[in-house]
Amino acid sequence: MFARALQLVTLASLVTSGLACVSHSSTPMTGRVEVPLSERRIGQYISSGWSFDTSSFWIEGPDGVVVIDVQFLPSVAAEVIAAAERVTRKKVVAAIVLHANPDKFNGTATFQARGIEVWTAEQVLAQIPEVFAKRTEAFAERYAPDWPTAVPQPRSFGAATTTLKLAGLELKAHVLGPGCSPAHVVIQWEDHVFVGDLVANKAHAWLEIGEPEAWLQRLAEIEAMQPKHVHPGRGRSGGPELVANQREYLQTVLSLVAAEKPTLPPDPAAVLRVRAALERRYEGYRFPVFLEIGLPAVWRRMATGNATEGPAEGPGEAPPAGSEATSQP
Repeated sequence: MFARALQLVTLASLVTSGLACVSHSSTPMTGRVEVPLSERRIGQYISSGWSFDTSSFWIEGPDGVVVIDVQFLPSVAAEVIAAAERVTRKKVVAAIVLHANPDKFNGTATFQARGIEVWTAEQVLAQIPEVFAKRTEAFAERYAPDWPTAVPQPRSFGAATTTLKLAGLELKAHVLGPGCSPAHVVIQWEDHVFVGDLVANKAHAWLEIGEPEAWLQRLAEIEAMQPKHVHPGRGRSGGPELVANQREYLQTVLSLVAAEKPTLPPDPAAVLRVRAALERRYEGYRFPVFLEIGLPAVWRRMATGNATEGPAEGPGEAPPAGSEATSQP
């Protein structure tokens, strides 16, 4: 699946345009940089399709810059640092990993080699060795030599929600339970939230652990923070509507799978019907290949009735209705 999916990535996806393109003499940009006009202290780096259109954000503080998520490839991590420092004219002094997927943590050593502290929650840190081993088996040969040579090791800020004082900023780090990964950090700064892959803007969800019900609860927790600006793991930033859209998507997944009356083992034809219905409803969403792993996982979870948390109620609910691609990092 990985090789077939990667063949679909075209050269055109490797270099894309943005609102503000940033280059560096020793670190050429393969992705793009955007600086929202509404808040010049925040910037967004979006990697190329080769590294999954992954977003890293930065926040400019009085005493430096904090980066949110450190990218899939060490070379791209260097691009993020170069872009943030070129735009802000300040040094990156800290970074935060939001959950245990390599597009969030693989660049850790690149940051640390430059004296930049990389932080995450204890629960996320505990997941990294297992996830890194699994993804290394799948990806290291393809991306060599641009792959970490050792398990990434951010520092833990602890297991509970806390306030991180970095670069002269006060960032509230919410430690949340399972969603698209077994544990998450959501960073809240003023009326902004940085949510990682708990929210995607026009991209299919990464459902590998098969827990959309728990994921819905995470979305309810994010909405309780009352953000005005939501910064997702993939796609451009937006407002609270991004959270509502993500809820509607997950509820659609649950409804479509439930309509098939799932039993074990998963019925391949029925899973394909669900995937086709999702692709029709969300035409143009990137990375439909994520569904190859995600939908069977949701099917198995619903068939066994072993979801960790019940569905969360909230605004933005809607009844279900009848790309580019690579495999998820």
